[in-house]
Order: sequence, then structure tokens, then C-alpha cells
Amino acid sequence: MAGVCAAIAAARHGAQVVLIQDRPVLGGNASSEVRMHIVGADMSGRRPHARESGIIEAIRLDDAVRNPHRSASLFDLLLWEYVRNEPNIQLLLNTQLDGVRMASPTRIAEAHATRPSTEDEFTIEAALFIDCTGDGRLGVEAGAEFRMGREGRDEFGESYAPEKPDQRTLGSSILFIARDYGRPVPFRAPSWARKFTEEDLRYRTHMPFGYGFWWIEWGGDLNTIKDNERIRDELWAIALGVWDHIKNGGDHGAENWALEWVGVIPGKRESRRFVGDYILTQHDLEQSTLFPDRVAFGGWPIDYHPPSGVDEPDQPPCVQIEVPLYSIPLRSLYSRNIENMMMAGRNISASHIAFASTRVMATCAVMGQAVGTAAAMCVRAGITPRELAADRISELQQLLLKDDAYILELPANDPNDLAADAVVIASSYRPGCSAEQVLSGVTRQVGDVSHQWASDPEQPLPQWLQVDLPRPAPIDEIHLTFDSGFVRPLTLTHDDRFNARMIRGPQPETVRDYTIEARVEGVWRRVIEVEGNYQRKIVHRIEPVTADSVRLTVHATNGDPSARVFEIRLYGPR
Repeated sequence: MAGVCAAIAAARHGAQVVLIQDRPVLGGNASSEVRMHIVGADMSGRRPHARESGIIEAIRLDDAVRNPHRSASLFDLLLWEYVRNEPNIQLLLNTQLDGVRMASPTRIAEAHATRPSTEDEFTIEAALFIDCTGDGRLGVEAGAEFRMGREGRDEFGESYAPEKPDQRTLGSSILFIARDYGRPVPFRAPSWARKFTEEDLRYRTHMPFGYGFWWIEWGGDLNTIKDNERIRDELWAIALGVWDHIKNGGDHGAENWALEWVGVIPGKRESRRFVGDYILTQHDLEQSTLFPDRVAFGGWPIDYHPPSGVDEPDQPPCVQIEVPLYSIPLRSLYSRNIENMMMAGRNISASHIAFASTRVMATCAVMGQAVGTAAAMCVRAGITPRELAADRISELQQLLLKDDAYILELPANDPNDLAADAVVIASSYRPGCSAEQVLSGVTRQVGDVSHQWASDPEQPLPQWLQVDLPRPAPIDEIHLTFDSGFVRPLTLTHDDRFNARMIRGPQPETVRDYTIEARVEGVWRRVIEVEGNYQRKIVHRIEPVTADSVRLTVHATNGDPSARVFEIRLYGPR
């Protein structure tokens, strides 16, 4: 997800992008090949208002509407469509990056890749490279400094680190899917399957079992890159051994259940981590350090797993230490010694302990959007990521906020936004959600402040929000940010327990049907009419019109009685 979001962000900001993926589908651990659910700072719905916005939210909302039954294969196709729809992206699937040529010891000139399925070789010349490979294949070929394993407690003073450094990592997992066939289905384990007892799994909940278990984990005592084939083989033995225990090792209510799918590649948690100008640590997470160059955020707990996985039955399969929302600096997203290499995903510059939180896919996705946007800026300006972090970080931050990213305690302050100096009025509002909040520069609830306009739910739709400019101005772009359920009360369900705040369909809070009018020389002129919207962030580009006021009229939502808007921005020709 880091690579997908990085490619899309860079392409949308004008860069020509080559996206290289060694598998036949996009998404990595979220793809149909692994089928891990995407989690992030909202802790699967347990932390209100913390869900990641931007590109990853748009993808999730599309998936909820177009793939309500949660088909992993349809999610693959959705990601492929997202990338295919960007004219600036050339996608190379089934293509393995296997080398680089250096222009100097500190600069990559080109990458080399091969595609066995078509017997093709590729040479990719670029001004800037982003390593989202997880294992860091690009960076290691280029000689980028990296770490692998666990730092000792004394290096960063991290209380959760082991006393001495070692090469152990988090293990990998194989997931499975089981289905209730409505009749008894026997299971006979192969001879090579592992044997488990209830005592072996006493810390590992094995119900419900429809979507497999993340704790079928092993291999952290080995090299998760060089020993990956061995790890996969053992995970198959473990997965079928666990299923044998569920089916034949006691009454687990699984008589009518059978395996429908077993993963063929391990879902990898950890391998190499590159070293940037800053190494994120446990203290930064716990203290929520507000870096001046912050461009992304996290909030998943420090999620520490025993490296030996199921071979450590006397320990819980994970220990989660909750942390506040924390910021991620740009200095942790580019290489310290390769000047034109950035990274996003689980290979960023973080200690092993900090990585235990930053590694989850929604956090990786917002890092991807940040580095993709930064890369486009670097290419356009002819500068390095280090120079961008030092000299133009505010410009990058404001551009990310404009694209619906979220940066902790940093409101939007775009000098080109015509609405920033406007007066906003509305047809009605609910307490705490008055019209002027759409100009706060924040697009989610923070603490007790809603940062949104919401119409009075007792008054029927349509309801309107009007932005009165201090003087007539040419307008050719209108940005809207709607509510997509970030503040919905938590309701867990069995089939969607990992995305508890997202309904599998349009989110009820989101504006569905609306019109936009511009007041030109005292006359209202309709410039936009939309029906059936379910997205959070909408950008309308129109023929330039000189107006002194813009009115958004909400005719219907996807179910909520209030019209809800977090932000409206207006831009003129530039």
C-alpha cells in the first residue's frame, strides 16, 4: 500500500512514474495473495477520529461501495484500476528489480529489472527512486545503510528493547479462509502438518476461524529474506496443524467448516530498515514528538511479537503497548547516504521498537502519499529530499493537507485558498458544528472540537453552506471535504471487526447529492451538480467564473439527517 499510494501521489503532482511490482497484483500484504486487513492509527475503530485520510481513505471508500462482500480479488482489481487510471504511471507487474547502476557512490543513476513472463529486461533511469519493497531490495543494491534485527536497550534508551542487540525480528504469517458448508466436512491432516494441543495454544484464541489467524507466525529467529522459502514451508505445516487441532482436537464447533484457501506466500512483518537522517524511536511515539518536518502520522500500538511465534507457547502471541497519535518526520523517509532515494513502508528509518507500530499498512500508506508528493516536488525543483526537508518543508506540508492528508497540530494555511478570508453562513447548524468551522484548516474532529459544519438534523434537507468572498475573484477549482464516518460510534460486527468504523457500502454521514452555485454580478449560476457521491474528498475543476460568493446546497446524504462538511476551498487560475 505504501508503493501504490506513493506512485499515485507522485503521478498526480506531475511526475512521470514507473511502478515496479514483483507480484502479479498490487497491495502487498493487503492483496489476495496474503489477505491481511489494513489497520492503522484508529486501532481498528477503537480510537475515534484517527483514521487515515487522503489516498488510502479514498481507496477504502471505493472498496466499501464497490466490493461490499470483501472479495480479495476485487480489491486487487480496484488497486490495479487506481494505478491504471493515472496517465503518468507506467506499471510493470511480475517484474523483479535486481540491480542498480550508480552515478556516484551516493546517487542512483538507474535501476535494472527483469520480467520472466515476457522475457524482458528493463532499465529505468530516474532523478529519484522510492524503495517501498519492504525488504529494501533497491536500497541494498545501491548500498544504502540499513539495519536488521533488534537494537539493545542502551542504544536509544528504549525500555521495551532487549538488553542486548541481536538479529531476531518479528516473524511471518500464513493466513487461511474457512467456510461453513452446512454439513459435516472431515479433515485429515497430512503427515507433515505440525501437532498442537489446547495447552500449546492456550494464549492464542482460535475462534472465530473464518478468516484465519495472524498469530500463525514463525521465522523471526531466521533471516526473513534469505530463509523465506523455509519459513513458508514451516508456516504451511503450522497452519494445517492448527486447522487439524480445530477440526479434530476437541469441540470447537467446526464440524461443518472446511478450508477454502490457504496463503501461498508469507505475510512478512520485518526485515531491513534503512537509516535516514533521523531514526524514529520508542520515545518519539510515547511523547508524540511534533517534528518540524512531520509529514505523516501513526498510532497503532507498539505491537511486539515473540520472534519464534508459535514456538513460544508460554508467551502471548503479541503484547500491544498503546501510544498516542505521533508524527513521522520526512527525515525518516529518505536515505542518509543515498541522496536520491526515499522509502516508505516497513523499511523506514525507525528502531525495531518504533517499527513495531509504524509497520502497519494504513500508516505505510500515508507515508507513501507523503514521499510520493515529496518526490514530485524534488524532481520539479531539482533538489534532494534532504534539501526539501530543510528548505521547503512548509510547502510540502501544505500540499499534503490540500490533498486530504492529516498532519498533527498543523492546520491548513494555503495563501492561494480564496475561501480563507471569506465569511461563511449556513441555513442551519447543530450545536458545536457552526458554519465557520469549515475554515478552521482541520478536517477531522480533534478533542471536543468538531471542525465541521453540520446542519440541524431537525430541519429537513436540502440545507446550504455559503462562502462570501471579500471581493469578486476568478474561481476555477472547488475543493470539498465531507464526513465519511470518522466520528461514528464504535459498533463491532463479526464479519467486519477489523474495520469497525466503516460500513460496507456508502458511509451514511457522507453527502450524496449536491449542487454548487456561484454568484456572478448578483445572479446565482449553477456550476456543479452531483448525484450519488460517496467519497470524502472531492475536487471540482470548472470553467473560470468571477464570483463574490459560492453556495453548496446538500440535497441528500447517504443516510444521516445532517449535511456535514469539514472544509471548502476555492482557487483561481494560477
